[in-house]
Amino acid sequence: MTWVLHSAKAGIHKSIEIMQQQYLTQESFEEVKKELEELKTNKRAEIAQRLKIAKEYGDLSENSEYSEAREEQANVESRIFELEELLKNASIVSRHKGGDTVEVGSTIVVKKGDKTVKYTIVGSYEAKPEEGKISDESPLGKAFLKRKMGDKIDVSTPAGKMSYEILKIE
Repeated sequence: MTWVLHSAKAGIHKSIEIMQQQYLTQESFEEVKKELEELKTNKRAEIAQRLKIAKEYGDLSENSEYSEAREEQANVESRIFELEELLKNASIVSRHKGGDTVEVGSTIVVKKGDKTVKYTIVGSYEAKPEEGKISDESPLGKAFLKRKMGDKIDVSTPAGKMSYEILKIE
């Protein structure tokens, strides 16, 4: 479901995706809570002060400081909404040690062609493919879920069909 936030005065239209269940580690959950608290207290107060000062400059229709502050306010409110939705729909997962099947939180070692690669299956919010953290919602992440050590998996990617073999579930 997508919601569109409108700020008529600032002329901003922003789409926000309403989230389904999101998997987060406890560490990420705490980081999101910290960011949300910072935005709700310090950032909101900072923007309110900027708006107050900008209003004192007079004519709001040609006041760039006021327009910029309103735009930043809309962005902050959108981010607050996004983080609140994330926390509301968060499911805390722990890093799995071993186990018979691949789950969110599992770290796996796979063989891809001639090389060995290590991946950790995480929720989409925490995904960082360049660090080996792949989303449970990605084609590769979905292909690994519920698989066992020794399973061979073929995955269609934009680069073509890739073959993997699960060597180890950590």
